[in-house]
Amino acid sequence: MSLCDEARLKERRFRPWRRLAPLTPLLLTGCSGGPFRVFDPKGPVARASLNFTIIDVVVMAFIIVPTACFILWCIWRYRRSRAAAYSPGFSHSLKLEAVMWGIPIVVVAGLAYASYNGTFAVDPYGPHVLRMPARAGRSHPLKIDVVATDWQWLFIYPKQHVASVDRLVVPAGRNVEFRLTSTSVVNDFFIPQLTDMIDVMPGMRTKDAMRANGQGRYEGFAANFSGAGFSWMRFATDVVGKRGFAKFVRHAAAAPAALTYATFERFARPTINLDQRPRYFSAPAPHLFRRIVEASRNGKTYPVPPRLTEAMARDLRAGASYFSRPAASRGTSG
Repeated sequence: MSLCDEARLKERRFRPWRRLAPLTPLLLTGCSGGPFRVFDPKGPVARASLNFTIIDVVVMAFIIVPTACFILWCIWRYRRSRAAAYSPGFSHSLKLEAVMWGIPIVVVAGLAYASYNGTFAVDPYGPHVLRMPARAGRSHPLKIDVVATDWQWLFIYPKQHVASVDRLVVPAGRNVEFRLTSTSVVNDFFIPQLTDMIDVMPGMRTKDAMRANGQGRYEGFAANFSGAGFSWMRFATDVVGKRGFAKFVRHAAAAPAALTYATFERFARPTINLDQRPRYFSAPAPHLFRRIVEASRNGKTYPVPPRLTEAMARDLRAGASYFSRPAASRGTSG
């Protein structure tokens, strides 16, 4: 075979791979869109989750990498061209048995220990990592009720008698306890830098907890596809100081709209908060969260208008009413 023929043969072999070259950037699409929030924890719950994830990855790499290397070594060592020795009388090896059984037992035991500790460390109903000595102003956690609608987040502060839409405000260094529910489909509540993802279900009450180490703004969002407005179902999480939290409470308490159950029923109708601008309510009705859960159990629904999926782009251009654009003049925007 001439050199030219050999070159053409190699070219034909690699031609299919060249066609796939333009698709390689797709492998990096998950790396775009800003910082790796999961790898930048700002609270003990998120940090503990990252630590246990790293442990799992390292342990699995300890298994996969040596196994892959051993397979490659066997392929090289016992390839046909080496004429390796053939031992038809081989039955077993105690050393090989010890390695094949001993390493998995040790690995499984280590993972079981890490999983046991990790389960209790980040348990949403009472994370061990949030246990802290009682100190002035921090011994009592801040309690917040979270309601997922189509497609907004409502945060109710029962003790502070205020509520906010698509904006969560918490004081730095204080434990926060959530009660969560949904008015429609199952969704997921997730603040990557502060707390783990947890399901939010209609007619049910789940719990979650977190603490932020320092002040800042972090992004929370719905992590489960829930329909036409899913892409806009995000909320800002503002971690502020003691004075900043008191200012937020005063601002929300001055909102002219009180959050009665009738007000909530109007709010819970399928609405896309296109501008993702927060709104505030004053004086939430007592036991509102429990009433929302009971209503869902009794079959209360908020049907989605067909136009939300059939003619969404047209209605967006026309400024349809279900695209919420709170006006500053209402006094409910922040």
